[in-house]
Amino acid sequence: MAQIALIAPASVIAIAGRGKQLVSYRRKKVGLASVVGCCRMGGDRKTRVVVKASEGGAISLPRAWSPHKGSEDQTGGTKMKGSNRLFTVGLVAAWYSSNIGVLLLNKYLLSNYGFKYPIFLTMCHMTACSLLSYVAIAWMKVVPLQTIRSRVQFFKISALSLVFCVSVVFGNISLRYLPVSFNQAIGATTPFFTAVFAYLMTFKREAWLTYLTLVPVVTGVIIASGGEPSFHLFGFIICVAATGARALKSVLQGILLSSEGEKLNSMNLLLYMAPMAVVFLLPATLIMEENVVGITLALARDDSKIIWYLLFNSSLAYFVNLTNFLVTKHTSALTLQVLGNAKGAVAVVVSILIFRNPVSVTGMMGYSLTVFGVILYSEAKKRSK
Repeated sequence: MAQIALIAPASVIAIAGRGKQLVSYRRKKVGLASVVGCCRMGGDRKTRVVVKASEGGAISLPRAWSPHKGSEDQTGGTKMKGSNRLFTVGLVAAWYSSNIGVLLLNKYLLSNYGFKYPIFLTMCHMTACSLLSYVAIAWMKVVPLQTIRSRVQFFKISALSLVFCVSVVFGNISLRYLPVSFNQAIGATTPFFTAVFAYLMTFKREAWLTYLTLVPVVTGVIIASGGEPSFHLFGFIICVAATGARALKSVLQGILLSSEGEKLNSMNLLLYMAPMAVVFLLPATLIMEENVVGITLALARDDSKIIWYLLFNSSLAYFVNLTNFLVTKHTSALTLQVLGNAKGAVAVVVSILIFRNPVSVTGMMGYSLTVFGVILYSEAKKRSK
């Protein structure tokens, strides 16, 4: 314990500790209460008087007490909180930018630019995810490497990869026929399909209130479909299928990789799923999009920007997964839900400003109702846990 010596005739109050350090304060009518108050600034309110100061005694203090420690800790804590907050805001901005960027660039390439090869585009995404995932995990050590422990686990991840491929390819195909705003409205119904698949595959029942909140989710899409000026039936069906596949993948992941030995974080799961997706997509590309490589090279001779578009778009596809992982790690589940709902709305507004696609009041009301239903669903799920 450090001690403050309060000798009455002295002109200096000395604070000495075990580290043989001495801090002095000039005494100008300083009473015992003042010194005790000063001691309490250090954060220890259990300071006790050992011997009265008038008797030449001392006040016992904690060992690591410093007269300026409280203010220093406060300043350091404030700076740390500020830097953490800035880091989180930066992560969210990067997450929004990569998500919305890859969505808008997909739309531009497949619809406006005229690059009508969604399977090949998805294969480029998965190739970039394979390479960049390996760099991030094996070289940069962003997360610890988790290995596949059995053949059964390998086949489970392969099944997930196949469903993942279907959801991404169908989503890209739908962008050829539908505006981003309507695509996002349909995509917002993912909780509905998740609840349906969870019930059909695991017989897991939610509270009745949770199912009730899905009514505005579906109703909103029906209203948005009726009021969508650019409605395309084939694009609508494909987009619904993509949304259903996305929900099926999340339910399957919960079932197949449920044991502690088989669980993988999202970055390691992407490391294994992406190469498998390339293996699935390569024959599909060669069969369904014949001579796509030759056509792409011919396009590049006329306009070299297509190569840069594909490289940038593929890299963004990886950063969508990376930033999603980091935002999940550095924020709460509730914050992530709120940010996810807001992201869809931001994507809709940005896409309308860029592509100038016509929208109707009915369509926007339907989309708003769907988003409201998703928020209610998230709240109901949180309360039922």
